[in-house]
Amino acid sequence: MNKMELEKLKKQLEAMKSDIYADVEQTLTEMNAQTGNIPDPNDRATVESDRSFELRLRGRERKLMEKIDEALARIESGTFGICQECGEDITIKRLEARPVAELCIDCKTRQEQKEKEQGR
Repeated sequence: MNKMELEKLKKQLEAMKSDIYADVEQTLTEMNAQTGNIPDPNDRATVESDRSFELRLRGRERKLMEKIDEALARIESGTFGICQECGEDITIKRLEARPVAELCIDCKTRQEQKEKEQGR
């Protein structure tokens, strides 16, 4: 992977991180606006369901944020784009699609097959 590709992926990761921060800010603003008393039980249930959904999304984004930080650290250490299982290069196409990828497509496929077999 050349320097331009690496810089492009770094910017993509940083943009993902910024988007997550913006989503968190929006969620906090919306939740703070909805703190009033909602007398109707149906409306209250809807607000609580929406809030629960938002919190699940933020939980997933928190995990993604950790992966983004790890990917940025790998860029700094010079190990970004190297499969953590087999040591081969991860293709640029895979990294463009999933810049937080830690495994090449072959190792990821094997991992998913093992998980599927264990789930039976």
